[in-house]
Amino acid sequence: MAEPSTISPAPLLKDELDIVIPTIRNLDFLEMWRPFFQPYHLIIVQDGDPSKTIKVPEGFDYELYNRNDINRILGPKSSCISFKDSACRCFGYMVSKKKYIYTIDDDCFVAKDPSGKDINALEQHIKNLLCPSTPFFFNTLYDPYRAGADFVRGYPFSLREGVPTAVSHGLWLNIPDYDAPTQLVKPLERNTRYVDAIMTIPKGTLFPMCGMNLAFNRELIGPAMYFGLMGDGQPIGRYDDMWAGWCTKVICDHLGLGVKTGLPYIWHSKASNPFVNLRKEYKGIYWQEELIPFFQSVTLPKDCTSVQKCYIEISKQVKAKLGKVDDYFNKLADAMVTWIEAWDELNPSGAKSAELSNGASK
Repeated sequence: MAEPSTISPAPLLKDELDIVIPTIRNLDFLEMWRPFFQPYHLIIVQDGDPSKTIKVPEGFDYELYNRNDINRILGPKSSCISFKDSACRCFGYMVSKKKYIYTIDDDCFVAKDPSGKDINALEQHIKNLLCPSTPFFFNTLYDPYRAGADFVRGYPFSLREGVPTAVSHGLWLNIPDYDAPTQLVKPLERNTRYVDAIMTIPKGTLFPMCGMNLAFNRELIGPAMYFGLMGDGQPIGRYDDMWAGWCTKVICDHLGLGVKTGLPYIWHSKASNPFVNLRKEYKGIYWQEELIPFFQSVTLPKDCTSVQKCYIEISKQVKAKLGKVDDYFNKLADAMVTWIEAWDELNPSGAKSAELSNGASK
């Protein structure tokens, strides 16, 4: 009898996906991820002092950009990329030439499932992105395309084909992604609940997108993944991924694309300082009470048939409606336009292919 093959299957999308990591420190955390990440290309965006040398473990295929590189590549348009904030990661999305992006923070480690097996978060994200979403009708067995599940009785057959998945939003064991007030009230709280579920976020429903364990189809939604103006010189922080998530979800709803949340989990190892976080967040905590109704009321005209057109339209509405909340939003609206201009300069073919012929008709 022949010996069973020990050859590992080829990594999914090995030549079609970049891993983007923002950092200010040596990337020792990659050692734990080596079995899962080593076959892929890494884009490291170094924040803070560009003269500092970031050490990357041997054996990884990567390119590293610091602030000097960002300024050199984008010139005056580099003003749209945040400094001293993990929002700088979106520069990596812009310079990537791959179809898919996975982004992870450097304090996120490999989690274990309830059986004790290491979770290959990247593989699960890829599976999420490669199977359809169901934003127009909720399936009570969650993701109907997973093994052991299906569409339940009463689910319209006309909607069972689903729509392309643009975003896969993963979760975290150990340190939850809480805001500063919740951190202060629950300093010892840890997330130990592993929920074996993936679901499509329904059309018309916003969600708080966390950027520390996130994957997306760059060709479908990349230009909307702008993490805003945060950090140095800005009145707000820790809302970079939130802003990107709200813009992205509105555009996905308009273009008939899907957003999934749930598996995979990573192990979030380190709680950030709640007092520092409060200083960064406090304006956002007030502003979000205006921001959420704004995004809930955004409507995009039918001639917005590409992500870029949608994003420019949102920037106009930001300036018109949120500019009166604070002048920061006028600056942010301008930066949104600059971001799209820079994206199209670095991705000239993508600017043309981003046109969706019938996306706005959903």
